[in-house]
Formats: sequence, structure tokens, C-alpha cells
Amino acid sequence: MAGQISTSLLLAVPLAPLAGSAIAGLLGTKFLGNVVGRKVSHTATILGVLIALIISVQTLMATLDGFKLNEDLYTWMTVGTLKLAVGFQIDTLTAMMMCVVTSVSLMVHIYTIGYMAEDDGYNRFFSYISLFTFAMLMLVMSNNFLQLFFGWEAVGLVSYLLIGFWYTRPTAIFANMKAFLVNRVGDFGFILGIGLILASAGTMNYVEVFDKADQLALMTVPGTDWPLLTAACICLFIGAMGKSAQFPLHVWLPDSMEGPTPISALIHAATMVTAGIFMVSRMSPLFELSDGALSFIIVIGSITALFMGFLGIIQNDIKRVVAYSTLSQLGYMTVALGVSAYSVAAFHLMTHAFFKALLFLGAGSVIIGMHHDQDMRNMGGLRKYMPITWITSLIGSLALIGTPLFSGFYSKDSIIEAVHASTLPGSGFANFAVLAGVFVTAFYSFRMYFLVFHGEERFGKAHAHDHHDDHAHHKTAAHDHADPHAHHDSDAHHEEEHDDHGHHGLAPGQKPHESPWVVTLPLILLAIPSVVIGYLAIGPMLHGKFFDGVITVNPAHPAMAELGEMFHGAGAMALHGLQTAPFWLALAGVVAAYYCYMVNPRVPACFYAKLKPLHTLLDNKYYMDAFNQKFFAGGALGVGKGLWNVGDRGLIDGLVVNGSAKLVGWFSTVTKRAQTGYIYHYAFVMIVGVLAAMLYFFPFWRG
Repeated sequence: MAGQISTSLLLAVPLAPLAGSAIAGLLGTKFLGNVVGRKVSHTATILGVLIALIISVQTLMATLDGFKLNEDLYTWMTVGTLKLAVGFQIDTLTAMMMCVVTSVSLMVHIYTIGYMAEDDGYNRFFSYISLFTFAMLMLVMSNNFLQLFFGWEAVGLVSYLLIGFWYTRPTAIFANMKAFLVNRVGDFGFILGIGLILASAGTMNYVEVFDKADQLALMTVPGTDWPLLTAACICLFIGAMGKSAQFPLHVWLPDSMEGPTPISALIHAATMVTAGIFMVSRMSPLFELSDGALSFIIVIGSITALFMGFLGIIQNDIKRVVAYSTLSQLGYMTVALGVSAYSVAAFHLMTHAFFKALLFLGAGSVIIGMHHDQDMRNMGGLRKYMPITWITSLIGSLALIGTPLFSGFYSKDSIIEAVHASTLPGSGFANFAVLAGVFVTAFYSFRMYFLVFHGEERFGKAHAHDHHDDHAHHKTAAHDHADPHAHHDSDAHHEEEHDDHGHHGLAPGQKPHESPWVVTLPLILLAIPSVVIGYLAIGPMLHGKFFDGVITVNPAHPAMAELGEMFHGAGAMALHGLQTAPFWLALAGVVAAYYCYMVNPRVPACFYAKLKPLHTLLDNKYYMDAFNQKFFAGGALGVGKGLWNVGDRGLIDGLVVNGSAKLVGWFSTVTKRAQTGYIYHYAFVMIVGVLAAMLYFFPFWRG
């Protein structure tokens, strides 16, 4: 065994970003009087994440040499036989996640120096993103459900702070409250799942629970005949549906684009949204014993992969297109979990983290170049003005659509093959969804690419997008009408900038410009793994011993075994990929996007005219926001008003408070009539009283 990592060194991985966050958040803000400036804040947080990344890479190398660790560091509480501890479980899955989280976080930290340069909340922002990194690392390194839940809730809390970073904007406050509440729905299921496991296994430690998995599989939920493990796994997965934005708990993610662009890359590409995928992979020994839970996962993932992709086609905001593509790709990962291809889901999680962070940061670079205009209808021809952003965005798009040799190809094609090989209920629908999703992904990705980087220059004109396509204006109007909280995601400090300069976006005659090096360097560094990581990692991660002893697969689920038989090396897979349906579907999507937006822009307008009801349905996001707003938010408001009217006003005020006062008043009114002031009345009452007492105590009539 070549590498050993000490526990104290591992402890530095989450604590170094926490220390950076404390320096920037306490000393760099009004909290303790702005003791340190911007330079100290960004240096401390970047250094913290860099330390975490270096140790994470060392840990990954050590785990590849066979290093494993499962150790409690600190016992928080002991209740009877139950021990609640803080501890680390280090294996290849943990080490891979640590490297993904810290590397993407480091790129985002560097990028933020340029992106947030004009913002007053600069130090606060660095504190938040570093705190987020700490929370995510605690989640992935945990060896027990309690610590997992702590990290789970902490990333939810920090994402709330980040989405509502510009807290003076009503749309940002609405978005962060929506994200927080939707995640609470998922977390309610999550804590029920943890509770079921704790009640039946008597422990929260992963390894101890997994050792009892076969016993748990024979148990039922008390008072019912439901299999306990199926109920617990579905509850745990409901938690993953909230965090990983699966239908119908996906509604928070597109609105979360209200946060600054670096947040989109950090939360919605690489870390928070993948927490659910990581959790299910970690729990594979439990999920493998419940076909019912796996079928549920397949169906939810398939719906998300296909139907969220459709929404990306009609978006005009550059960040929202990338947001919907994230939803769709998370659906692909979830489908992979459902067909027992956990290692493929983790592999797609890793490749997706790099190219999706690249696409988000590329979108942010475009927004900077466009003076913070995010509407793609006002762009076009940016290729010659922003060459680095153009080439890196093209690499990200090619990886996303699964172009052979790019990283996304290896993970996405493996998912499609695994689904095809699965025999579980729901895999037939999933097979259709993941194949159709390939065409949809290619279409909306290259629609964005062509509208932004090619074609006529539509910026620096008054109402530029009106010249682009006939239905553009109606779409925005319809969207605003349908959603009172509609927003076009311009970043907030930038809105103030518009006011200062008296314009939004580029003024007539102005040209876009390439972003500074602190923005373009992370783009280049993320573009490299977006190209090569799939080629290098597919052999060991899917068909080697990378996940041996970490991920459990039931022999009754054949998907991974069939994938192994078909694999003859990364190069051969890329060559074979040129002959398969996914490649031709992706190519068709690119060609269709080119024809519709470069050659004949009348085609989208024609589709809009012919399929207006469908367009309205997509524009209103399947009316799910409206339904949630009216049914859940309106229902909660109705219940609240009902409880106030009946409980507060009727029972408490009316009956208890005022009722008791009225009762005392009535009683006093009755009794005061007896107080007449006449002596003979009182004498008469006394005589009657004495007679009553004599009759009671000396009943002489009895003998």
C-alpha cells in the first residue's frame, strides 16, 4: 500500500475552506467592522480551497493504491446503545467527489474575482461560497446518516443565502424562498427515511446499517405490510429529488438563476445538485434490495431527463438554457441509478461537473462582455470579439451533447447502454426518454451556441431582438403575464450599473469585449477535463476496480455486466459511437438548430404559429409553478387563515379569553341579585341554611 493519509490531514479538507469563510465573512464584512479588505478575503478563501484540493488529490491517489478509512473523530452524544458521532468514510467514491467539489470550487473562486469586481458584497460572497464548499465536503466525507443530514441541510441553507445574495431584489428573495421551501419538502422525506433506518437498524453508521441490510429486507413498516427497505429507500430518494431537482421537486432550480453566475456553476453544476446522486450511490447496498424503489427512481429520472429538456428549447435567457440542461442531465444520472448503474451515474456526475461548470462560467463571460444583458436575441456574432469564451463554450457544448472522444460522450452513452440492458419495470419508457433526450439536448445547446456566437450581430441596437424572430416579443410578454415573478435574470449589481449609465446592455455602436484573465483562465482549465477526463477515466471507473467494495450491485440486475462485455477500450468505444443511434440523433439536433437559427429563421416562427398551445404550455413550464402557487402556497395560506379564524379568533379569543370573561360576568350578574341589603332576607337565608344542614347531618326522619 503506497499511500496513507492521516486523519488530521483529512480534517484540513473541510476545515480549510471553513477558516477562509470565517476570515472573509467575519473580518471582511460589517459584522466585525471590515477589518480586512478584498484582497485578504479572496486570498484566504482561495488558499483554503486550494489546500482542500491538494489534499483531496493526494487522498484520491492513496485510495487508488488501496487506502480506505472509516473512523469516528468525535462522539457528539451517546443515547443508550446509539452513538452519534462525527466521522469520515474515505474510499474511491468519496475521494472522487472531494476532487470534483474542490476543483470546481477553486475555479469558481478565481472566476469570482473578475465577475464580482464591481459588487459591494464581494467579501460576503467569497465567505458564502467557501462556506458552501465546507458544507459539501462534510456531506461527502461523512460515515453516518447524522453527519450526512448536517451537510445536506447546510448546503441547503448556504444555497438559500447565495440565491438571495442580492437581497434587495424581490425576484431573488422569491427564488431563494422557493428553493428553501421545495428542499424542505424533499428533506421531510429524507429524514423519514433516516428515521426508519435508525428505528429498525438501531444505528446511524453506514457500515453497520449495510451489514444489517439483509435483515432489513425481510422487515415491514410497523402497522403495515409495506416492505421496510422499499419505504425507507423511497423516502431517502425523495430527499434526493429535492436536492437533485427531480420532477416534481425541480421547480426551484431554474429560478435559482437569480443568484450571481458563479453560484450557478458551483451549486447547479457540480456540487449541491449532485448530492442526491452521490447519496443514492453511497446507499447502493440498500437500494439494490428494493426493485420497487429502483423502478420509482427510473420513472422519475426519465420524466426529468426528457420533459425538462423540452423547456430548454424555448428559453431566451442564456443562463436558463444551461439551467434546464442541468435538470435534464440530472435526470440522466437518476435513470442510471435506477438501472443499478451507480458507477455510471457517478461517472456522469464527474464529467458533467466539469463541462457544465464550463458552460455556466462561459455564459457568465458572455454576460460580462454584453454589459450584463442575458437575452440571447440581443447577441450574435460574438465569436470574433470573445475568442476564448467562444472556443471553450463550443468545447462545453460538444461535451454536453455527447460528441465521441469528449468526456460527456463516454458517460452519456454508458447511461443509454445501461438503460437498454435493464429489465426492471420502467426501463422501456426510460430507454425512449434518454434517446429522445439526446436530440433535444443537441438542439437547445446548439440553438444557444449559434444565437450567441454566430450569425448577425444583434447587439447595440434599440429593441434588437424584435428583428430576430417574430414571436420573440410575444414569448416574453406571455411569460411575464403568466408568472408574476417573471424575471430575465440580469445580475443585480449590474442592474445598478445600467442605472448609472442609463442603458441596459451594449449601447449603440459599442462592441463586446473578451473577459479579463481571472475569468478566462478558469474557462481554459475547465475545458481540458471536459475533453479528456472521459477518455482517461472510463476504463478504471466503470470496468476496472475503482468502485470495488464501495458500490454494491445485485447479480439480478444485469446492466453493468452487459456494459462490461461490450467495452473494448475508450478508443474503440468512440469509433463504435460514430455508428450508434445517439450520435446520429445528436448530429440531427445540431443540424436542425443550424438550419432553424442560421439558415432559415422563419422555421421557428412558423412552428410558433402552428403550435401556439404547445409553446404556451412550455412557456409556462407545464403550469407547475402556477399549480404550486395556487394549490400549495394558496392552500397553506387558506389553512393558515382558517386556523386563524377558527382557532385564534374563534376558540382562543372567542371561547377561552372572552368566553371566560363573559362567564364570570354572567355568574356575578346572577349572584348579585341575592345581595339585596334587607336584614330579614339574610335572616331567612340563614334559617333555611341551618334547617338544610340539620336535615343533612341529623336525618331524624330515619328513626
